[in-house]
Amino acid sequence: MTAMMMIASSVQAAETARATFAAGCFWCMEHPFDELPGVISTTSGYTGGHKDHPSYEQVSSGSTGHAEAIQVLFDPQQVSYQQLLDVYWRNSDPTTANRQFCDVGSQYRPAIFYHNDEQKRLAEASKRALEQSRPFKQSIVTGIVAATAFWPAEEYHQDYYLKNPLRYKFYRYNCGRDQRLQQLWGESK
Repeated sequence: MTAMMMIASSVQAAETARATFAAGCFWCMEHPFDELPGVISTTSGYTGGHKDHPSYEQVSSGSTGHAEAIQVLFDPQQVSYQQLLDVYWRNSDPTTANRQFCDVGSQYRPAIFYHNDEQKRLAEASKRALEQSRPFKQSIVTGIVAATAFWPAEEYHQDYYLKNPLRYKFYRYNCGRDQRLQQLWGESK
């Protein structure tokens, strides 16, 4: 690698950042983030577990300790981590542990996986702000934990809402996701 290529690579790395969020089915979490200017990509995958390269079948069995999650690659000059947190909260049910909507098990737990001290600070502050504003009666159980290895899910899971729009909408509706988000946040997403 030439010196010029190394400089270009480090400049590109400095212009992007990662955020990782879990809130149930990863199919349903890509779309809200993909709509944000400054989001470069979203990847469905698995994190927070103890097995390398887990498969969907292994994770969905609940035996690997992973959560279904999305990893967001973003340009912090265009979209802030705080803005990503705001989108995250409004697209999750922070009041249920080991469950999101119709999906039950620790693999569907709500969690913010921080990548550095600043993300941790911002995530904890946003959680405290929600606890203080009390937009709903139940306690907030969303975990804020250090990011670990992230394993991209199989290709058929990536951009599922674009590849299979009818199945995606059917799943989302039948899972009660939008209805519960409306109940919690008072707006539809």
